[in-house]
Amino acid sequence: MRVRIGIFIALLCATNAWAQLAVTVSLPKVTGQKAVVELNFKNGLTNEVESARAICILFDKQGKMVGQSTKWVIGQNKKVLEPNAEAKFNFVITTPQPLVSSNLTAKVMFSRVNLDGGKVGDVRQIVQIMPATSDNKSTSQ
Repeated sequence: MRVRIGIFIALLCATNAWAQLAVTVSLPKVTGQKAVVELNFKNGLTNEVESARAICILFDKQGKMVGQSTKWVIGQNKKVLEPNAEAKFNFVITTPQPLVSSNLTAKVMFSRVNLDGGKVGDVRQIVQIMPATSDNKSTSQ
C-alpha cells in the first residue's frame, strides 16, 4: 500500500512539473541608455494567467547591477494568458549613463502571479525560468 501511495505522489509531482508558466529570457539588446530584454511566455497551466509582475535586473561583466525595472508583464491592461497560449513582453530598462552592450546579463524574478478567479499562484512553484535556445543566442538567469 505504501509503495502505491509513493508511486501516486511521484506521478503527481511529475505531472505538476509540466504544468508551469515557462519563461524564456533573452540577452539584453542595448541602444544607448536603454536595454530591451525579451521575455517569452508559454502557459502550461490549466488556468488563465490574469496578471504577473516581474523585476528585471541588469548586471555588467563584473556582476555589478547597472539597471532594473519592475513591471506587470501579463495582464494589467493587457490580455490574459490563456492555457497553452504563448506571449512576448519586452522589458525596457533605462539607465542614467550609456550602457556597454557587451557582457550584460539579465536576471528576471517574479513577485506575483494572479490566476483566473482571483487566485494568487505560488511563484516558486508556478514560474519556471528557462534558458533560451542557442539558435537565438539567449540565456536566462
